[in-house]
Amino acid sequence: MSIKNYLLLLLFLSVTISQAQIEEQQLDDLIKETLTTFDVPGISVGILKDGNIIYAKGHGVRSLTNKKDMNENTLVGVASNSKGFTCFALAMMIDEGKLNWDDKVRKHIPEFQLHDAWVTEEFTVRDLVTHRSGMGLGAGDLMFFPDGNNFDVNDVISNVKYLEPESSFRSEFAYNNNMFIIAGEVLKRVSGLSWEEFIETKIMKPVGMINSKASYNRVTDQSNIIDAHTRADGEVIQIPHDWSPTANPAGGIMSNVPDMLTWAKFLMNDGVTSEGKRLLSEKQFHELWQLQTPLSVRKNDSYDSNFRGYGLGWFLTDVKGGHKQVYHTGGLMGTVTQFTMIPDLDLAIVVLTNQMVGSAFNTITNTVKDSYLGYENRNWLKNYGDRNTKYITYNDSIKKAVYAKVDLAKKDKSLPKPSQIIGTYTDDWFGNITISNNGKIYSIKCERSPNLQGELLPFNATTFVAKWNNRSYDADVYVHFSFDETGNAIGATMSYIAPITDFSFDFQDLNLKKTN
Repeated sequence: MSIKNYLLLLLFLSVTISQAQIEEQQLDDLIKETLTTFDVPGISVGILKDGNIIYAKGHGVRSLTNKKDMNENTLVGVASNSKGFTCFALAMMIDEGKLNWDDKVRKHIPEFQLHDAWVTEEFTVRDLVTHRSGMGLGAGDLMFFPDGNNFDVNDVISNVKYLEPESSFRSEFAYNNNMFIIAGEVLKRVSGLSWEEFIETKIMKPVGMINSKASYNRVTDQSNIIDAHTRADGEVIQIPHDWSPTANPAGGIMSNVPDMLTWAKFLMNDGVTSEGKRLLSEKQFHELWQLQTPLSVRKNDSYDSNFRGYGLGWFLTDVKGGHKQVYHTGGLMGTVTQFTMIPDLDLAIVVLTNQMVGSAFNTITNTVKDSYLGYENRNWLKNYGDRNTKYITYNDSIKKAVYAKVDLAKKDKSLPKPSQIIGTYTDDWFGNITISNNGKIYSIKCERSPNLQGELLPFNATTFVAKWNNRSYDADVYVHFSFDETGNAIGATMSYIAPITDFSFDFQDLNLKKTN
């Protein structure tokens, strides 16, 4: 084949792939099947191609209580998809000469301190937003998760010094929300605006995101907004919205399909609004999508990827044929979302849901993406559906076995007496946890996060199970006591029972010492 013919063939293939798309009815049917397969009450989906919205619909209901239809305009918490906004805002401050990515954090927050003194002095703004702090997955998230606690941003800044690292500084990726909370405080101090004010006035308004808000509590019109849902004890139930405003820079934004597609169009237009206004310099915009923290790629990767990692507020990878993909997911209690862009195909896919099952958004995103990349039908619905069923069955089997042992432990004569374990236990960053006994049952209560309270059930001579009253948390944990030579408890640690537990329930990071 001549070079000329070869180039013509490549051009033909390129045009064929860019024009291919899943048909509207086919996508409608897929989404409806996804709702059923994963027991999700409502899903809204949007597709942007070549600058045009070619699909924007909601399916199912926004709430199991009011049964109102989910539509494309229904507001959903996009959760960690907010992180891209935080980094964009910081980049705007760099353009204004008020900040640099490699500024030391202590230049802007002098009281900032981490567990290691050298790391404290070397930690930069870039480190805040690239998940390479050395701390473990979700370290310290109990300071804002679940909602109803009394920690604020100053507590977060003050307490991160107690979080012990699990790896050396900048050596490994470990997702961390608290560093983004601190990044939001950096933005506030250099801009003079709160994170919420900055996002709404400096980004959302000029971009044209007319219905979005930077925080749930800033949504004044809640006539078309989801209720959150999750699976609790085998049944999908509605639960209250759950997100602390303290963590808004990590995941507070409320948006909908049209606004998120507007955001995607703006980003894929190199940070230039539809009115032709550039909000970010080409240099800084380019920096956002550069790899900062590498991640491994599986040997048999589904999209033939060669690299994967995290940029500044974005996950980055390449998909079939070397197309760069910029993406993120988000999860709140009762909702998960996914936002995907393939800039060289001018393609964006938004999936917003009101139930905590990521397999639903992966099913839809991958199916749509495949139709543009030229993959044959890979039946993601069945693949993820089977996988999800096995995962739920596996987790349920673990919990069932644990509570079977709890029942048997009632007859265990080696169990400690109440006087040996009741009292107050204190962790340096989380505060007090109280264990009490009324003569019949043990209770456990977290002082600074009072929604975390429940029954403490004997498991064996040294371990109990904390069964939280709020069953939607699905986060029951072991409580492992340590005893002195007299048989009295002197401390405790915790570990989750089932892997389905959200990583933001970072009970494993607590080091409790008995204080009375």
